[in-house]
Amino acid sequence: MTVHFIGAGPGAADLLTLRGRDLIASCPVCLYAGSLVPEGVLAHCPPGARIVNTAPLSLDEIMAEIAAAHAEGKDVARLHSGDLSIWSAMGEQLRRLRALGIPVTVTPGVPSFSAAAAALETELTLPGLAQSVVLTRTPGRASAMPEGEKLAAFAATGAVLAIHLSIHLLDKVVAELTPHYGGDCPVAIVWRASWPDQRIVRATLATLDAIVAAEMERTALILVGRTLGTADFDESRLYAAEYDRRYRPVGAEPRFPEAS
Repeated sequence: MTVHFIGAGPGAADLLTLRGRDLIASCPVCLYAGSLVPEGVLAHCPPGARIVNTAPLSLDEIMAEIAAAHAEGKDVARLHSGDLSIWSAMGEQLRRLRALGIPVTVTPGVPSFSAAAAALETELTLPGLAQSVVLTRTPGRASAMPEGEKLAAFAATGAVLAIHLSIHLLDKVVAELTPHYGGDCPVAIVWRASWPDQRIVRATLATLDAIVAAEMERTALILVGRTLGTADFDESRLYAAEYDRRYRPVGAEPRFPEAS
C-alpha cells in the first residue's frame, strides 16, 4: 500500500500530468482538498473508489482515513492543488506517514504562478530586467513568516515577486513594495488562474488599489515586476547566430567540437 501525493494543478482539470492522471486511476481511495481541487480531476478515479473531501477534516482525521486504507491494503491518491512543493501542508502529512512506516510517492503539479504567467502570456524572466522570481506570501493565521522573509527585503533585489495568499492585504503589499519598485512598476493580479471564471487585472503599484474588485479574494495571485507586459528588454544570447552552443557549434574552434 502506498500514499501517492499528487499535485492536481492550478484549477483547469486538464492541467494534470499524465503520471498524476494514471495514479489517480489506479487508486481505490482518493483524498482531495475540495476547496481548491476541481471536480473534473476526480473523473479519473476508478469506478467504486472511495472519494473523500478533506476540506472539513483535521489532520488527525485525514491520517485516520489513510490508516484505514493502509489496513485494507488500498493505495491512496492524495490530491492537493497546484504543486506540492509550496504551501501544500504535505510536509506534516509526510512526517506522520514516515513515522508510521507507510510508503509514499510525490508527483509534481503545475503551480499557480506558472498558470498565472501563462494567462498573462508573459515570460517572467527577461534579459536585462529580471532573472529571478521570488515565490512568497504575507503572514497569515495558518503560518507566520520567518523574521528575515520580508516583502521589502525581496523587493530590494528587483526580482519579480509572485505573492500568494495575500490579496486581502493588498494595501499593505503596495505600501511595502512601492519604495523599492516605484509607483509605475507593472502589477498583475490573476484570480483563479486557469479556472473557467479566471479574471486578470493589470495596473501599476500606484493605480492598483482603485481597480481591484472586492470579489478577488483567496485564490488571487499578485505578480509584481518590470517584466510584466513590456516589450523593452534585451534579447538573450541563446539564439544569437554567433553564439557557440553544443548543438550549434560556431567558428573554427567551437567550444564543443565533439558535437560538430
